[in-house]
Amino acid sequence: MLTVEALREWGADVDEGLNRCMNNEMFYLRMVGMLEKDTQTEELELALAQGDLKQAFEKAHALKGVLANLALKPALKPISELTELLRASAQTDYGPLVAEAKREMTALKAMMKHG
Repeated sequence: MLTVEALREWGADVDEGLNRCMNNEMFYLRMVGMLEKDTQTEELELALAQGDLKQAFEKAHALKGVLANLALKPALKPISELTELLRASAQTDYGPLVAEAKREMTALKAMMKHG
């Protein structure tokens, strides 16, 4: 079961996230829990593999908004960097940032499954 303590330990700014969710812990955890089935990271990676920077930007930007609103800082950091690089259509190696984002999203999803 996902807990605010586990999220805090992972590095999320739980107080900020709770504040955005009217300090309702159950609501906050439910919103975070919705990311368990989220496929934006995989879709972002696929778009990059296909060279579709516009689609990759759309995926990164959408995910950035969710992560920022829930104050999920460890996953937000690489996604924010990706978003800004993609906004500029930078010709760069996105691999390390994608790998970091996937690592953090995997850690977050594992918390949801194992508590």
